[in-house]
Amino acid sequence: MEITDTPPADIQQVRVTTDGSKASISVDGTDYSRVVSGYTIHQQAGKPADLVIQFAQGRTSPDFDGHARVTVGVPYEPGPAAARFLSAIDAGLLEKAALARPDMDGGPHGFMKAVLAQLQQWARGEFDQAQETS
Repeated sequence: MEITDTPPADIQQVRVTTDGSKASISVDGTDYSRVVSGYTIHQQAGKPADLVIQFAQGRTSPDFDGHARVTVGVPYEPGPAAARFLSAIDAGLLEKAALARPDMDGGPHGFMKAVLAQLQQWARGEFDQAQETS
């Protein structure tokens, strides 16, 4: 999930308590536990924490009135990450690795299948050291 957010707003007092199986979440003293299905807290050293609250389906919180830093989860779009990954590929190394694959066949589109299989392997972080050093 990719997160989009608004410009920083006033920081709210947040309290999360847990007994190991259930959590209680309050924002500025108002308990939201009954309407929350999940939450994520992210904090970088020296900066205020960001709290992303996921509301339970069909439940809303009618008792919130105030300002908050709003963070919205949106579906992840793989295009930008794929473009960065592909722009870092050395074409010669890819061709060499694809031609050396033991699963490459001589059938229709065999070379392209090997290229795609090699890219998938690299995208998963699987690097065959023998291919890189030869």
